[in-house]
Amino acid sequence: MIKRMVDIIGALIALVVFAIPIILVALAIKWSSSGSVLYWSQRIGRYGQPFWMPKFRSMRVDTPQVATHLLKNPQHFLTPIGSFIRRTSLDELPQIWSILKGDLSLVGPRPALYNEYDWLELRAMIGIDQIRPGLTGWAQINGRDALTVKEKVRFEEEYLKKKSLGFDLYIIWKTISLVLKREGISH
Repeated sequence: MIKRMVDIIGALIALVVFAIPIILVALAIKWSSSGSVLYWSQRIGRYGQPFWMPKFRSMRVDTPQVATHLLKNPQHFLTPIGSFIRRTSLDELPQIWSILKGDLSLVGPRPALYNEYDWLELRAMIGIDQIRPGLTGWAQINGRDALTVKEKVRFEEEYLKKKSLGFDLYIIWKTISLVLKREGISH
């Protein structure tokens, strides 16, 4: 209950702090490429339930629906501002809505795509699927795109064992630091 309250308060604060960047990014996407401003990705949430998660669209509308690391040449599919909004993690800002709605938490394991079966299976075996996924998480700050599925699950299991308000606050602080330094982002 306390974690959910922190999520709501944190999301509302983030909405106020990032209101102008949200508007500017939305306008830049609209002006620089055709298609919708938001990209809705089907993800798997708590208890294995699917949900639709919004992101600012950083890829062209004809991009195959697979994890970015599975694309032969991800750079080929980026919109004119796609690389910038990914490097700065601005593409993640619409997920504030998912936090307010209850699909995401501020901190937890990142939600897997519906077709990342190996990752989902490993999570279910350990019980990671029993907690609400997060905007950021322990695996995110320990390698993000550079981690293998098994490494991500190892960090997620560690998070499951250590989770607490203090640990969540540490992960949030570390996430902010990494985003400002633009570390751990491969596309």
